[in-house]
Amino acid sequence: MKKILFVAALALGSMTAIAQETEAPQNDATQETSAQETTQEGFTAIESSELPEAITSAVSQNYPTATIDQASVNESEQYKLEVSLEDGTKGVLYADKDGNWIDM
Repeated sequence: MKKILFVAALALGSMTAIAQETEAPQNDATQETSAQETTQEGFTAIESSELPEAITSAVSQNYPTATIDQASVNESEQYKLEVSLEDGTKGVLYADKDGNWIDM
């Protein structure tokens, strides 16, 4: 009889442990960033006028209908360019300070 009561109490106790809800950790994704603060991937936003001549020349030579919408730079002097073409196509290009394209 004692064994039956012990097994019943043990079974009931294990079921309540399983039924407990655990709270998932909440991430606070409300971070404000200005245009000059570091953006995703370690890039900092800059004005298009601050781009080296080699990069603007490479864009106009390889993508003559492209418009640079946004430019960013990282500590390694690699540039991230968000561009849009005349036909409405948008894309992201990466280049080094000498205007050579980078695969990222």
